[in-house]
Amino acid sequence: MSADRIVIVGGGVVGSSIAWHLRSGGFEGEVAVVERDPTYRRASSFLAMGGVRQQFGSTVNIRLAQHSIRFYERFDDAMRTPDHQPRAWFRQRGYLFLADDENAARFERRYARQRALGARVERLDVDAIRARVPDLALDDIRFGIFGPDDGYASPREVLAGFRHAAAAAGATYVTGEVTRLDVAGGRVRGVTLDGGASLDAGAVVNAAGPFAARLAALADLDLPVTPVRQHLFRCALPRRWPHRFPVVIDPGGVHWRHDDPLAAGDPDRIIVARTKLDEPPGENFACDADRWTTDFRPPLVARLPAFETAELVEGWAGLYEMTPDHNPLLGEHPELGGFYLANGFSGHGLMMAPATGTALAELLTTGASTRLDISAFDPGRFARGAQFRDDAMI
Repeated sequence: MSADRIVIVGGGVVGSSIAWHLRSGGFEGEVAVVERDPTYRRASSFLAMGGVRQQFGSTVNIRLAQHSIRFYERFDDAMRTPDHQPRAWFRQRGYLFLADDENAARFERRYARQRALGARVERLDVDAIRARVPDLALDDIRFGIFGPDDGYASPREVLAGFRHAAAAAGATYVTGEVTRLDVAGGRVRGVTLDGGASLDAGAVVNAAGPFAARLAALADLDLPVTPVRQHLFRCALPRRWPHRFPVVIDPGGVHWRHDDPLAAGDPDRIIVARTKLDEPPGENFACDADRWTTDFRPPLVARLPAFETAELVEGWAGLYEMTPDHNPLLGEHPELGGFYLANGFSGHGLMMAPATGTALAELLTTGASTRLDISAFDPGRFARGAQFRDDAMI
């Protein structure tokens, strides 16, 4: 590294994971994380569902997810600092994908591929599904694919844990918005903030999530990352459920996880998600409450009739950072030296944050990521007309 400062733009889970991995990995220079909103009210990781799964269809995504799962298993201990004890509470209750006549052949192929790639998955017949989740209506279901190592964490605790740990390890958090990427000689040399301050740097990391393209445009770079709204709804269950749900993914796309009581007397709840495939792109945080009654509730109740009397508590919307192939951009930008990308996760940013931090920290300090192979996510692939496909996206 030609300079002793690395600037990371974006202090969410991805940016803070990179910062923590840099500092804990022995980087002795300054790590400055620029975050425009320290409340994180619109950060994707603040508004996320928190799922973590290794059920992908490609070696690279499985390896990144496996690395992240191992990290999240010890997160609450590893991220403890003198002034903060996170409670990410990674609950490995599994991911259960349900297969019907329409998608059965695809799931059979995916299951065989995942097993060959070393993912820990199980094929469950209908009786085994019913034993695991007794309440489900399964008349149309052929089988299920269950990943016992998978699960979910509390997103805001993951974010707070990474940020506190990175700061305790020596990363500096700067509140501000980048208004200029300072470029000279074909390399980025630092950033200028809205208050006028400048930060010189040997490398700048774009971890700006759904706002990544806006940051890249400051250097006249066209980054194929588009913000797309994603809805989530929280419901109170009609009674305390006798078992804990895995993340259940219905063939139609609606999926849910438990939102466990934190204290005695708290209600038993679930968080429900469903991706709208034709959602218009844009920075839209408005929650369309009508979607609960039109798109979410009917398939949810059809799959689990006992949810009929579940009460809607709240709904909210956050942003996915979508790329054309729904996979991230990881590495140095081919047109601007020293400008590194860690964005475009398309809904998997929190899931892959530990692996991303490991890979980018090594890349920034040594010039290569050897522990984790991220070459498939080369930021130049779209300019070459290449895309990386993984058919296990939700």
